[in-house]
Amino acid sequence: MNEGKTKERDSGVELEFDLGDPPQKVWRAVTIPELRERWLPKEALADADAITVTPGQEVRYKLRDDNPPFLESTVTFTVTPNATGGTCLRIVHELTDARFDGMARAPANSNSPPLMLAA
Repeated sequence: MNEGKTKERDSGVELEFDLGDPPQKVWRAVTIPELRERWLPKEALADADAITVTPGQEVRYKLRDDNPPFLESTVTFTVTPNATGGTCLRIVHELTDARFDGMARAPANSNSPPLMLAA
């Protein structure tokens, strides 16, 4: 496995790894609950079932924070073969909660009423 590449996005982070294992093995690790739970616990998932699945290529899960304000996000795993017979694993974690959408776009000097956060 390589060190991985990280890209920051407006609402999340994108990671990319070149793995020595074949795509089928990596696909099983991100889709079979018993294997996935070793590194992505079911408690972090808002729903145990994937939101979308393109078999063998891409799977997307919905996550929910376990602390207030319980923001929701999605994590997408994309599995593609690389030139060496291994796998390129791309992970995109995006904050998708509608409450964050308004907060992120409001400028600091917007003169709108302040948003009160939960204590």
